[in-house]
Amino acid sequence: MQAATYLKRRAQLETYFDRTALEAWAKLTSDAPLGKVRASVRAGRDRMRATLLDWMPADLSGCRVLDAGCGTGSLAVQAARRGAEVVAVDLSPKLLDLARQRLPVDVAGRVRFLPGDMLDASLGVFDHVVAMDSLIHYPAPDMAQAVQALAARARRSVAFTFAPRTPALTAMHAVGRLFPRGDRAPAIEPVSPRRIEGLLRNAGLHPGRSLRVESGFYISQAMELVIS
Repeated sequence: MQAATYLKRRAQLETYFDRTALEAWAKLTSDAPLGKVRASVRAGRDRMRATLLDWMPADLSGCRVLDAGCGTGSLAVQAARRGAEVVAVDLSPKLLDLARQRLPVDVAGRVRFLPGDMLDASLGVFDHVVAMDSLIHYPAPDMAQAVQALAARARRSVAFTFAPRTPALTAMHAVGRLFPRGDRAPAIEPVSPRRIEGLLRNAGLHPGRSLRVESGFYISQAMELVIS
């Protein structure tokens, strides 16, 4: 069962990405010119996406991949171009509409965009599960529980990202709190890498590779679980 804190934050995120932030995310995930701060975020996200893709096999033919919290679908497209059959899930129907509009013809038959919760067990079982920056708004216990739920439906690997607790990230959050609440996203929840790893080990999971990406205002850390 999902925790009440998870459900509350999920509802906040759905509202934020489907209403408040749609235009900003459409621009961030396009090739449109950006200011210095958002350009650094775009560059960081590009590096993180490349990392998560590199952690999967170069040839994904015959593999089923879950893009959990897919946004506008950039990772889903790249996985499909490696031969995967991709189920791409997001809370925001409007972001998914944009993802469908941008979907290249060459992978149109291998990507299925679905609105809903990435933890929905009815989505089935996957060879690889990727959750890029889709768990960063949840407290560590909720994040660990979500990763555990994703791992239960993965045959080979789960890769996810979290916001590592660093002095730089703490300072950025302090600055962000100066803005009116209606103008900012639901808070990111910085997590100690040691704590999230401990929570996952206590759940019987086995964290493997981990890599941090820092690019201006973008700070995120990837962690991989190899399913035995």
